[in-house]
Amino acid sequence: MNACLHQDNLASIIEIQDLSVGYGRKPVLTHLNFSCLPGQFISLLGPNGAGKTTLLRTLSRHLSPMAGEVRVQGRPLSQFSAMDLARIMSVVLTNRVTPPLFSVFEFVALGRYPHTDYLGRLRSHDQVIINSALAAVHALDLADRPFADLSDGERQKVLMARALAQEPQVLLLDEPTIHLDLKHRVEVMSILRDLCRSKGITVIASLHDVDVAAKVSDRVALIRDGGLRDWGSPEEVLSAEAVTSLYDFDKAEFNRNLGGIELRSEGNRGRAFVIGGMGSSSLIYRLLARKGFAIATGVVHANDLDFHVASALGADCVVVDPMQPINGASTREALHLLKGCDLVIDSGFPLMEGNRANLEILQAALDGGKSVFTLRKSDPRSVVNAGKAGYFRCSSPTQLVEALESYQSFAPPSRQPEEA
Repeated sequence: MNACLHQDNLASIIEIQDLSVGYGRKPVLTHLNFSCLPGQFISLLGPNGAGKTTLLRTLSRHLSPMAGEVRVQGRPLSQFSAMDLARIMSVVLTNRVTPPLFSVFEFVALGRYPHTDYLGRLRSHDQVIINSALAAVHALDLADRPFADLSDGERQKVLMARALAQEPQVLLLDEPTIHLDLKHRVEVMSILRDLCRSKGITVIASLHDVDVAAKVSDRVALIRDGGLRDWGSPEEVLSAEAVTSLYDFDKAEFNRNLGGIELRSEGNRGRAFVIGGMGSSSLIYRLLARKGFAIATGVVHANDLDFHVASALGADCVVVDPMQPINGASTREALHLLKGCDLVIDSGFPLMEGNRANLEILQAALDGGKSVFTLRKSDPRSVVNAGKAGYFRCSSPTQLVEALESYQSFAPPSRQPEEA
């Protein structure tokens, strides 16, 4: 509580007041209003061409505002000299930089220009700051390497080190992970997050990765159609509806509880009913969506991971409240959905008192002659009466994929039970 109150009482380091930005006489974004506190990670989200880079270039004074004002530490941005602004703000843009004949140390040393004399001479203190900047981005071992020989991931870290050598209070970045592989994307975002926490630097970055922004941001700005659609914490702003609208998603949905995007199925290979719960079915839902199946599932609890994944994938879900036992009404609803499905998958869900009624759905699938694939570890006949019907038994999701690939006609299995 005290930490929250302390942050609320901090003075804004950047204030944007009725700001309009653009090129020449053509506005790209208009009437922007928000402020940034010290130590916050701010993500600018929006489709290509929405104006994120234009806003960053205006904040860094590469462009002049068309209207409104940007204030830094309470002063209008226009009143800062170039050198004074460089002591407060550093910028890492997407331009590929390949300076010839520079070592990494020499390149990072260029960031000390706001703090050196007019000849650019480095004192011992400057060398300490340069080494500290390299260490902060986990690049101290690169100091003697030629900059031109670095990989994309190494270059990005060194570019950030040069920016940190300025000892900024604000760091502006334009798509800092755009050319990076997964390892370096994760590392760069972790470094930026840690700079906010450990050094109190305000980071403002344009990003395309909503999943990452949801996990690292203190505030997000949703930018589209010439303005600021929304501003606030990712927990409040990044709803499924907001992200879908921002990027015009058709076959995908962002789920704030999962902190990620799920890709929906075309549903052109038939309809599968998954009997699951207790987190047993999430991988199965994704597997089915990837293979082109429409999905129905139940009965699951509203606080179950299975429910959140299935919902994001557009599945028809039969759900009950958390901690409530599965009841007759929900079972009847599930049985109704089951009738319209071509095949059934028993996820092997752990049997508990609250979900034992799901065995009625499994029994009904068998009694109705449905083709049933099971991932249950024990013999499924120990929990239901297979009778003349039975299962395709699969020992792993990989075997389930193989069974589904070879299963063409949606006809009941001819031999019961059968190992996939």
